[in-house]
Amino acid sequence: MTLKGLIDCHTHTHFSPDSAEAPEKMIEKAISLELSAYAVTDHCECNRWYSIEHYGAVENGYDTYNFDKDYERTVSYITKMKEKYDGRINLICGVELGQATHDYEVADTVAKDNRLDFIIGSMHQLKNNDDFAFIKYENYTYEGIMSLVEEYYEELYKLCCWGKFDILGHITYTLRYIEGNAGIKVDMSRYEEIIRECFKKLINNGTGIEINTSGLRQRYGRPFPDKELLSVYKELGGEILSLGSDAHKAEDLGKGISQCAEMAREAGFKYLTYYKNRKAQFIKI
Repeated sequence: MTLKGLIDCHTHTHFSPDSAEAPEKMIEKAISLELSAYAVTDHCECNRWYSIEHYGAVENGYDTYNFDKDYERTVSYITKMKEKYDGRINLICGVELGQATHDYEVADTVAKDNRLDFIIGSMHQLKNNDDFAFIKYENYTYEGIMSLVEEYYEELYKLCCWGKFDILGHITYTLRYIEGNAGIKVDMSRYEEIIRECFKKLINNGTGIEINTSGLRQRYGRPFPDKELLSVYKELGGEILSLGSDAHKAEDLGKGISQCAEMAREAGFKYLTYYKNRKAQFIKI
């Protein structure tokens, strides 16, 4: 398989707590796929930047802290890999910055790091709650779950207002777990207005969104977002669009990229976007 002319700009290595894959293995896979641009974007959760002692308690389901150390390891290492693989792959040093709104001071520190080519802004959890991956939805009423999703989009809007990232990650992240894993249908029409406001803020800021392909290989069965929301973004004037597999192992790198590039074409997009030195670069689809 070749993905020549395409990009994969959302991937993780063993510098992320939920991956065991060596960066070199991911990079070699990207080379074999002939990607035009490939980004390593390991996790950096702003609300777990410091040690557990700083926060005083472990949250259920997610007990990883000290992301300050993980962040430095990945950025230092991938910066070296850019030199090592120069001429073989267009390698991008990125980060998936989670929960910037939970600690703006930490988020601002990361956003100022001139070693970074690329920042994905993501929201994996709400304040005083666990990552959506670990919430026990059977303990909630349907309206309680819908309230969680509403809070998610309210927090996502705050993230868009902060805006010191390049691409907003997996805008329909909650559906991976609520619909995909728990099998509970979410009435997305409830959130149409605030999602539109998120898109407008991104467009005004000169930032964009990604199509995260991971849902295609998970129980959810669709990308994040799907074509319907992607079309809304386009209708509002959105042009900056990235693609990312969210691969945590080499065998998943590039999966769904070709399919979602075609979805982007059908929605009216002519270009894909990747970032170097925090500046947008465009590739014709």
